[in-house]
Amino acid sequence: MKAIQITAFGGPDSMHLVDLAEPVPGPGQEVIEVTSIGINYADTHQTENSYLSPQKLPLVPGIEVVGIANGRRVLAPVDSGGYAQKARAHSAAMIEIPNGVSDEQALCMLVQGSTAWHILKTVGHLQKGESVVIHAAAGGVGTIAIQLAKLWGAKVIAVASSESKRALAKSLGADVVIDADQDKLKDAILEANGGKPVNLVLEMVGGKTFDVSLDVLAPFGRLVTFGMASRTAPTPIHPGVLMGGSKTITGFWLAHCFGKKELLNDVITELFSLVIEGKLKPVIGATFGLSQATAAHQAMLARETTGKITLNPAL
Repeated sequence: MKAIQITAFGGPDSMHLVDLAEPVPGPGQEVIEVTSIGINYADTHQTENSYLSPQKLPLVPGIEVVGIANGRRVLAPVDSGGYAQKARAHSAAMIEIPNGVSDEQALCMLVQGSTAWHILKTVGHLQKGESVVIHAAAGGVGTIAIQLAKLWGAKVIAVASSESKRALAKSLGADVVIDADQDKLKDAILEANGGKPVNLVLEMVGGKTFDVSLDVLAPFGRLVTFGMASRTAPTPIHPGVLMGGSKTITGFWLAHCFGKKELLNDVITELFSLVIEGKLKPVIGATFGLSQATAAHQAMLARETTGKITLNPAL
């Protein structure tokens, strides 16, 4: 089978299209004939070995696929690496895809959809009428978080780096859109919320963006950190800053939901229902061939993409 393999860490150029033996299922596992592959920002960390969990070589990157397993169309997190024409997954982790949800729409839900759901609800504790700032609003998580936050009654302030991305965020229901690259990000966020600090910030950029996000929180406000796309750490935080502002910083890593039906399978099933009902519209930004995985990662790192990026294993 064709697959992408990494034998030395080093970023997008470390990925190579090779022929590998097909994966062999173990107890409780099945092999999926892959029809579509999801790309996640975490995959770019895999290629560098800068992910939260250490990576081992040789490596087939990727954690999610859609395909056919024993006659069923399924979405699944995979054990054998997702950038391949066949992948191995645990049967209990497979989620059957209903009619009315395409392969690409399903891929939007495993990582991005469930992450958006949890950072708003499980760790963000979003309440109706609250204000929420969504950084990287045109990305895979951001495009879904905008729609869920509006569905749940929030005021959404979307932050994006280009005019076209801000237009996309606005079309998805954001109440206000602001420029991510301006020097006065703090003032722009406060102005967008009528001069008042905000209740919730979803932050995955790091560096100065994190610092500003903490600064604009209202008393009892929450900042959820779920990535560091800039590869730049924020300013260290003294506990007194949190106590003095009654502020909360919480982290989220989707890995802690894997293997827990109520935290992953049930959430994705709910998201599928919203898609079928037309209440949630996944954004498919681009589809690359499997042989173009390097170009796909380069585009993502250059912030040229929006929504969900997928790979076609047949190309």
